[in-house]
Amino acid sequence: MPTVDKITIALTPELSALVKESVEQGDYASTSEVIRDALRDWKHKRALQKQEIEELRQLWDAGVKSGPGRFSNMDEIIQEARSRFDAGKTER
Repeated sequence: MPTVDKITIALTPELSALVKESVEQGDYASTSEVIRDALRDWKHKRALQKQEIEELRQLWDAGVKSGPGRFSNMDEIIQEARSRFDAGKTER
């Protein structure tokens, strides 16, 4: 069996009840298993967030490298968005 570190965590009564309920219903064999599964999900979520952030950075860099935009200020962007929105309403 691999080496494990034992740690103590504090949960709110609501979370503690959810963990115990999952074990009682047979979804998990132990409370430790519930926490390990939750931590695996958290680890996966963080990895996805990091990937999304990197993709946004790449898109940002590509946008900056593509040259100046066609709008010079936020008012022009809002006006364009309103025009597109209004045009979409008339097409329906």
